[in-house]
Amino acid sequence: MTTLWGWADRRQRRELRHPWEDRLLWGCVAVTVLAVVGSVSRAVQGESTQPLFLLAVPVAVFFARGQLYASQRVNGVRIGERQFPAAHRMVVEAARHYGLPKVPDAYVVLGNGQINALASGHGMRRFVAINSDLFEVGDQLGDEAALRFVIGHEVGHIAAGHASFWRQFGVSVANLVPGVGSSLNRAQEYTADNHAYRFCPEGIEGLRVLAAGKYLYPQVDFAEIAERGREEQGFFVWLVNLLSSHPVNAWRFAALADRSRPGRVL
Repeated sequence: MTTLWGWADRRQRRELRHPWEDRLLWGCVAVTVLAVVGSVSRAVQGESTQPLFLLAVPVAVFFARGQLYASQRVNGVRIGERQFPAAHRMVVEAARHYGLPKVPDAYVVLGNGQINALASGHGMRRFVAINSDLFEVGDQLGDEAALRFVIGHEVGHIAAGHASFWRQFGVSVANLVPGVGSSLNRAQEYTADNHAYRFCPEGIEGLRVLAAGKYLYPQVDFAEIAERGREEQGFFVWLVNLLSSHPVNAWRFAALADRSRPGRVL
């Protein structure tokens, strides 16, 4: 697999970053910093009635990340050369494609019917986890391109820096404010989709599984949902998207179908 860009080539990575992401990131960091500074200021002034729990946010983020990583290791199936070797090759190829210095760990975890995947880290390690119900689309149902797109998306989160401790700490308080942290997260999802599209463009129709599930999605018309992304309007459509951690499906499909403009965040 040819490396798409070197780890030090920031220009290439900027091209795949959603244009709203950096602005939203700095806004979320500002919310967290102001909240922590305000808490410290009240403590110094002796206002004991003011909560000091914000001072424990870095510790809470550290332990949450560590617990999440441990949970994948002890409950999931590690993807490797002996277990799910085809998926392992995809993870290695995605890491090389993005020029990552290390291949992230990868796990299959019990989905219990949920279609989901995630990317995170702890310390110097980075990892991705794919729910079994989503993993089956590629491994059991034979849609290899769909699985490559999912893996490209999650490894793309890592390549874009979304799994960094300091980043996740920086937005931790903003995540508690409805519509603030979620807006950054939607921009990050578009960024990860851009990475996945560059890695495996033929896999975009695999996202139909998000709309109809792993058994019905082959009958779904991707283009029809993408077209609705340009038609669906109104306050409540906006509200549903605002409060969601991921772009609504119609807008997300539309962004992948039309590469001339970035996905709608708001």
